[in-house]
Amino acid sequence: MGSEEITNRLRRVEGQIRGLQRMIEEQRECEAVLTQLMAARAALDRVGLLVVEDFLHECMAGGDGGLDRQRMSRVFELVFSRFSAPTPEE
Repeated sequence: MGSEEITNRLRRVEGQIRGLQRMIEEQRECEAVLTQLMAARAALDRVGLLVVEDFLHECMAGGDGGLDRQRMSRVFELVFSRFSAPTPEE
């Protein structure tokens, strides 16, 4: 997926966030605000996964044919720390 598609998705998320701001200003029902918030967050998470996917393709198709293991390790650490479930103590 190219940067244009990712940018378009980010623009849609931006529109959702502006909609959330209006909802708060208009004092809309909590359930409606939370539903919109979850949708925006899910859309942003999908963009993040697309960015990671593009990054991994870039790493796997490195100029020398090898993987940049250090860069990939940092990305995996970021992804797994963000998308892992919290422990009960948290």
